[in-house]
Amino acid sequence: MNVEDIMSSPVYVIKPNDTVAHARNLMLKHKINTLVVADDEEQLVGIVTISDLSRKKAQSGPMWKKRPVDDVLINRVITESPLTIYPSASIAQATNMLLENDISSLPVMNKKLVGIITRTDIVKHIAENEPLDGKVSDWMTRNPMFVHRHHTINHVIDEMNKNNIHKLLVANDVEETVGMISTRDLALNAITDNEGKIASKEIKMARKPNTAGQKVYRDVEKVSIVAEDIMTTKLHFINSDDSISNAAKIMIDENVQGLPVKESEDIVGLISRSDILRAIQDQKPE
Repeated sequence: MNVEDIMSSPVYVIKPNDTVAHARNLMLKHKINTLVVADDEEQLVGIVTISDLSRKKAQSGPMWKKRPVDDVLINRVITESPLTIYPSASIAQATNMLLENDISSLPVMNKKLVGIITRTDIVKHIAENEPLDGKVSDWMTRNPMFVHRHHTINHVIDEMNKNNIHKLLVANDVEETVGMISTRDLALNAITDNEGKIASKEIKMARKPNTAGQKVYRDVEKVSIVAEDIMTTKLHFINSDDSISNAAKIMIDENVQGLPVKESEDIVGLISRSDILRAIQDQKPE
């Protein structure tokens, strides 16, 4: 079985002068994470992914108030000259290219664009056809990163960039896990209100005046949207001793990019599409 057997086709295409808002709406409508960017002659000039959109938000910072990210043109955020792959390439070759280059998709070219293969396509194929050996604990990413539900989006993005991660968990004041944020959540949530202004809210942040002191609260006015505003609250947990194949199946069935991993009642890790691909790479020959 080759790339052409599991790739996604047709491919959704946008123009370089389309806006981020248009890209986001297409991704939401079609439940996809990647769009191909082509010029007026239908020549491939790049791709735009959810990671590209989330990085643009990270770069904007206070500039959001001057120019909302939604108005930015796609040619400012695309990945130019992306790596491509032939339809006849093996799934193992595609898996290796995705992991080695830390990318989420590959346009499939046969003189012209014929499709696109993504991490999700490969995980779906494995979940439906080729069971993997091993437990979740063998492949999960341990010690997942947490942020507080009232941390700003800028802080969330900074933590992701600093730790080179694509998803993290959200905790409340008593350190209960209440949600998860991925680059998809960052990219596909609008940061403006109905009037096109930057969304804001008033929150109360908990802090301790000293090490042994009780928590006191202070009002924070007009804070930009925070973690709890965009986090995914419907979490699908998996046990560390469950199979890696079952983790892949849950991701596809529930359309999620990662699963918090539990041992007893403690969250000890996250299992993601990248972890599934590493398991595939380890077990499948070229």
